[in-house]
Amino acid sequence: MPGLTVLVVGGGGREHAFCLGLDSSPSVGSIHSAPGNAGTSMVGVNHAVSASDTEGLVSLAVELGADLVIVGPEGPLVDGLADSLRAVGIACFGPHAKGAILEGSKLHAKKVMQSLGVPTGGCIVVEEAEAIEAALDSFESPWVVKRDVLAAGKGVIVTSDRQQAHDALVAGLASDDFVL
Repeated sequence: MPGLTVLVVGGGGREHAFCLGLDSSPSVGSIHSAPGNAGTSMVGVNHAVSASDTEGLVSLAVELGADLVIVGPEGPLVDGLADSLRAVGIACFGPHAKGAILEGSKLHAKKVMQSLGVPTGGCIVVEEAEAIEAALDSFESPWVVKRDVLAAGKGVIVTSDRQQAHDALVAGLASDDFVL
């Protein structure tokens, strides 16, 4: 019996690690990555489909006869890739869009944790520059500033320098609606 056909979505180190693990499994017959990287090409076939192209990824999965799609980056999950794949009968390792929003929105995650009684640090949502100083006064150093966007793990600043925290809030407000 031939092994599973697996499509790995993404092109970073995480996806390379997925492919290496899949390559060692006797249950896997073929590995495909979209878009992949130099490492993933050594254990499978890369396809020139962007990880943000939901329609293109679903079409590719159907064309390949994928038994399973593993999604590495959070963005495609927040955008509903897992939902779209499941709608055409393809199994996907990754949460549906409503579940993925826990990663996609720090504010949503805070609200869910608070509603369920999960211990979490306090936060203040800053939506305008005039609220920055009061927000900083509400907490002791070090300050943690998070943008409420997908930021590939880079959307947070932890600092004991008040000016740096202030500047991070100003920069966050310039590019996003609000920061935590």
